[in-house]
Amino acid sequence: VAAQPLLSFECIADAPPRTFSKLRADERPLSGIKVLDLTRILAGPVCGRALAAYGADVMLLNAPHLPNIGSIADTSRGKLSAHVDLRSDVGRADLRQLLERTDVFVQGYRPGALDALGVGPEALAELRPGLVYVSLSAYGDKGPWSERRGFDSLVQTAMGFNDAEAQAAASAVPKPLPMQILDHATGYLMAFAASAALLRQMKEGGSWHVRVSLAQTGHWLRSLGRVANGFDVPKSNAEPYLETTASGFGELRAMRHSAQLARTPAAWTRPSVAPGTDKPFWP
Repeated sequence: VAAQPLLSFECIADAPPRTFSKLRADERPLSGIKVLDLTRILAGPVCGRALAAYGADVMLLNAPHLPNIGSIADTSRGKLSAHVDLRSDVGRADLRQLLERTDVFVQGYRPGALDALGVGPEALAELRPGLVYVSLSAYGDKGPWSERRGFDSLVQTAMGFNDAEAQAAASAVPKPLPMQILDHATGYLMAFAASAALLRQMKEGGSWHVRVSLAQTGHWLRSLGRVANGFDVPKSNAEPYLETTASGFGELRAMRHSAQLARTPAAWTRPSVAPGTDKPFWP
């Protein structure tokens, strides 16, 4: 992991540069960009939510047989939400139809899972030349753990965060971080990387595969050092940063998007909705 970059960009196929309509002065930066979000839990969903805040049309594609966690009410803000079962002919046909107008494909399934279903990066680059394909993994694509699945808490342990927290607290017992920092940080890095790859595609052409992992994010965060006497720092008041909105899950009280832009304010124009609320078609 230490030998790998924080983010990796690879041109995997030839394609002409894609052009987009010129934005109006009041349109958000990613208006007109269409993103398929095949992610679950936190990191990938945070990526899709961030892209939606900047104007992208984001569609969350859930497999109807897989469970979700409660945070989906928060991380689905700004997104369409449809059911597609890639194990079925109908589901794969729905995906192909969506790909005809898709610019970014984000996936966070275990390594090799989507390749086995015929929707790996090379296969989709052939179907949709110029596509930006973003892959999230636990431990990166190289090394003996590259095929392992994993979650934030497991990767925190492997990267030494729990031991570092125990040392800082003068505790003999390993301590978890108070939040899923790898998920949230990786989600924003994925959104940044997707945007950077889109810019590269528009300038240079090509189909791009972007790789991001929780472990690489963890290694980077550990390299930043830590706040001296961090446990003495008082907890911040979150109230000024919360907003209340209606959603398909009921009234939602959650953190607003952090970026504050004067001319094109980042915001979610679609409320979060339950999985399968929308049909698998771009509006």
